[in-house]
Amino acid sequence: MTIKLHRRRWRSLDCQDLACWAAGTSFTERPLGALITGRAEEPGSLARADSSMLTMVSSARDTCRNPDYRKDYLEHITSIGPRTTGSPENEIVTVRYLLEQIKLIEVQSNSLHRISVDVQRPTGSFSIDFLGGFTSYYDNITNVVVKLEPRDGAQHAVLANCHFDSVANSPGASDDAVSCSVMLEVLRVLSTSSEALHHAVIFLFNGAEENVLQASHGFITQHPWASLIRAFINLEAAGVGGKELVFQTGPENPWLVQAYVSAAKHPFASVVAQEVFQSGIIPSDTDFRIYRDFGNIPGIDLAFIENGYIYHTKYDTADRILTDSIQRAGDNILAVLKYLATSDMLPSSSKYRHGNMVFFDVLGLFVIAYPSRVGSIINYMVVMAVVLYLGKKFLQPKRQTENYPKDFLCALGITLISWFTSLVTVLILAVFVSLIGQSLSWYNHFYVSVCLYGMAAVAKIILIHSLAKKFYYVNASDQYLGEVFFDTSLFVHCVSLVALTSRGLCSAFISAVWVAFPLLTKLCVHKDLKQHGAQGKFIAFYLLGMFIPYLYALYLIWAVFEMFTPILGRSGSEIPPDVVLASILAGCTMILSSYFINFIYLAKSTKKTMLTLTAVCMVTFFLVCSGAFFPYSSHPASPKPKRVFLQHMTRTFHDLDGNVIKRDSGIWINGFDYTGMSHITPHVPEINDTIRAHCEEDAPLCGFPWYLPVHFLIRKNWYLPAPEVSPGDPAHFRLVSKEQTPWDSVKLTFEATGPSHMSFYVRTHKGSTLSQWSLGNGTPVTSKGGDYFVFYSHGLQASAWQFWIEVQVLEERPEGMVTVAIAAHYLSGKDKKSSQLDALKEKFPDWTFPSAWVCTYKLFVF
Repeated sequence: MTIKLHRRRWRSLDCQDLACWAAGTSFTERPLGALITGRAEEPGSLARADSSMLTMVSSARDTCRNPDYRKDYLEHITSIGPRTTGSPENEIVTVRYLLEQIKLIEVQSNSLHRISVDVQRPTGSFSIDFLGGFTSYYDNITNVVVKLEPRDGAQHAVLANCHFDSVANSPGASDDAVSCSVMLEVLRVLSTSSEALHHAVIFLFNGAEENVLQASHGFITQHPWASLIRAFINLEAAGVGGKELVFQTGPENPWLVQAYVSAAKHPFASVVAQEVFQSGIIPSDTDFRIYRDFGNIPGIDLAFIENGYIYHTKYDTADRILTDSIQRAGDNILAVLKYLATSDMLPSSSKYRHGNMVFFDVLGLFVIAYPSRVGSIINYMVVMAVVLYLGKKFLQPKRQTENYPKDFLCALGITLISWFTSLVTVLILAVFVSLIGQSLSWYNHFYVSVCLYGMAAVAKIILIHSLAKKFYYVNASDQYLGEVFFDTSLFVHCVSLVALTSRGLCSAFISAVWVAFPLLTKLCVHKDLKQHGAQGKFIAFYLLGMFIPYLYALYLIWAVFEMFTPILGRSGSEIPPDVVLASILAGCTMILSSYFINFIYLAKSTKKTMLTLTAVCMVTFFLVCSGAFFPYSSHPASPKPKRVFLQHMTRTFHDLDGNVIKRDSGIWINGFDYTGMSHITPHVPEINDTIRAHCEEDAPLCGFPWYLPVHFLIRKNWYLPAPEVSPGDPAHFRLVSKEQTPWDSVKLTFEATGPSHMSFYVRTHKGSTLSQWSLGNGTPVTSKGGDYFVFYSHGLQASAWQFWIEVQVLEERPEGMVTVAIAAHYLSGKDKKSSQLDALKEKFPDWTFPSAWVCTYKLFVF
């Protein structure tokens, strides 16, 4: 195995070397610790520096004696603890562990294969439109890259990507240690296989994904192996365990979907998830975007989606991820990678870029996939069948008591009215519940939302149609009305099918299912009724015909709520989650009830059904209003915590002359859901509305140290006064130079040093514009609200961050031309904590997850 750093070659390491290092003796060349950190160290110094490493080193030594080992990669990675970029846990301990395991895999590998390893430390910058748009800069972050190839080498490669870093204060088992564990095992299996690979497989263990996709950008734009890659698989998480969902593919590479369909042993994929995710509704993104946008490489994006309640929390531990989930993922990834690494299409993947694919799994048993252009043909054929079916009815001669065109239009109007009033009803309930402070009552008890909003929606639909039957359709035949309302539902789904297909959405296949199967059922039932005239047989056959669309709809609805419900508990203070959930439930009710509206007209009475639904809804409503359902839980088996961010900060504001005009300190508190601090105040009385944070109007992003530009999602903050913080590694920021350019703009050059994570904010004054800067692609990108946001991070060692901005001054003003601010975030090490933070966290109830750190904020005017 060849290991290199900064393009420098190092000799192959073997098991004896690892044992020597574990014993504290030096290699004949530089020790592995020096290789990882890039600096010379005394023998055994790194092992002494971190006690957790002693266990890992010892296990490596024992492994050398016993080659037939089974290492629980996931347990070892998560035992390191939170792994934020720039921390020793991430940059040294985890990297070292990965290199150990890769070396042990290399020792066992078959002679048919060759393994090469590179520890990359990239520096770069890019802009991204995620979260309203911002710019990212990274310095000396870490990637561990492994290339498995045929002994004679390969000209083409498929990439497998995971990230071993985690968010602060979370062990990150699902996000994304489990994926890295799966990749290590896949690497071991492929390397020991006696089957030769046609192409290389590159395994990227990236160390800065949680820093908004920085490490993947550093790899795909700077690493020499990136030019070999023709396709990729990205392993991610939006939940903890369960099935891994294929929720993005392409772009426009149908052969990749076919590869997954052909190879995956336990398929779980949906083009619906892809189009929902890419619409921006879900406030999240993955390395898929980087490889797609900056590498122009097609790929497959997979993620665990179940139990998102504990995603990015302290509860994301290895013991919560079932062995079956890991086995499933391993089987799928191994099979797909093996398929791609022997594919004849991989070398010329760009030739197969022709349109999108419609793909969806059937209850996780198998995947149906076909080109979107074929889907469009199928969809329009279904539409034509409906046109012929309804056209025949519209053109049939009028009967004495029946006027089909008029009755159809009236039925359509009544159906739309019933749906509209149903939606309005549940929205009124949701708004009222939100206003009285009982939002998220269903967060820990999902059935509450079904009983409250779902029952209300169904009851309102039944009520409208019951009134229409009683007062409008007085003399009409029940069977005739049932047929008219069936046709109305068919027409509505057909309109939806046309709209989705014309917009080029692959998700239109759902509407096709909801049109084709009911139409076939209706034609068969109609024929059956003519022959037999049996009402019971009609109902049985009708329900049987509706089985497929309803079963698949319920399957999709389960996935929607599995993903969206936890997200509503971390979607900020500005989006009322009850309104969102009530709307989704109302929409699901409309779809599911559409072909059963006709039974309202066939039934003799709906009074009992109405009374039951209303009673359930009203009882649930009163229980919710009384606070009977608490949103959060600390139950060990199924925790659903409330997320709170606590930042102990000191702010310093300077004027145009550099004088300090304001300085304060406190703990800045952000609740990441709509309920704010209402549930916490009884436990922590000092956090109440008297300490609500006030926006500094003249400062970018209201003068607060936002870690990411999510200020537009979280406008309710609290600021509890506290003593000043004094980090041992204070941030320094200074103006290096100010010069007038030949094109009448002012160029300001800055220098900043500080912790591994910093945020830089810019606001131009009236009469000034930011024309260019040395960040990203040179064009400044504004965040929502008009300010500029730069996210900065570095690894363990980094030089001073120097950058410049160019301000075009159209009109000189006495208050200056630009305001800048820099926030330093201490997410790891001793500077992360303060006694005040620890004391406040102790007061929080056990059903919360307070994520806390220290930060400083300095503002300047130029």
